[in-house]
Amino acid sequence: MVSQTVDLLKEELPVEQQPLLLSADFKTGLVLVDLVNGFCTVGAGNLAPRQPDKQISRMVEESVRLSKVFSEKNWPIFAFLDCHHPDVPEPPYPPHCIAGTDEANLVPDLQWLENDPNATLRRKDCIDGFLGSIEKDGSNVFIDWVKNNQIKQVLVVGICTDICVLDFVCSALSARNHGFLHTLENVVVYSKACATFDIPVHVARTNKDVISHPQELMHHIGLYIAKGRGAEIASEVLFD
Repeated sequence: MVSQTVDLLKEELPVEQQPLLLSADFKTGLVLVDLVNGFCTVGAGNLAPRQPDKQISRMVEESVRLSKVFSEKNWPIFAFLDCHHPDVPEPPYPPHCIAGTDEANLVPDLQWLENDPNATLRRKDCIDGFLGSIEKDGSNVFIDWVKNNQIKQVLVVGICTDICVLDFVCSALSARNHGFLHTLENVVVYSKACATFDIPVHVARTNKDVISHPQELMHHIGLYIAKGRGAEIASEVLFD
């Protein structure tokens, strides 16, 4: 019944996706959103999966693949890492990705990025990575990254499709439209390299503190809203 409902909604809310071919002629930067243990590694924290999850595993695998290719080509990579002070909550979510714990670190297959010269890492303490890039002096690390690398297109992957990924995409598009990102032309979301979490209805009904969050449906809705805001959605990523 749930799968039939999801299929029906996908028919009513279609998301057009196309393959994306990347080449050195059109400068693309890879943006990784929150590929940290606290969201991706089984049992790593309050918001981590409780058991192996196919959508999240696929997201990590594709993100690792892209990161390796970008690094080999010396193309720029920007990685957001969700990271929170234990005494500063982020409603409506329980404590997660606490600073100084392994929750706030990159997943094992991406920890090499910490020493990669092509990678810029940014620890953020809020859902929206664009806002989380603002420094105390008013400058923005993400804006500077785009400017310094003369990036024309960003390819966005990560978790969660309908939360942190979507918020960042919407802010980046708004910043582009308002002239803050002078070189940026396109924002692309790669569907197979994004994922979200799953809270079935029956689980939500037994816990008043949570609401249902069907994984496949919310992943689709995240892509649908991103597309509606002006992002391109890639079905696969190829390299010239």
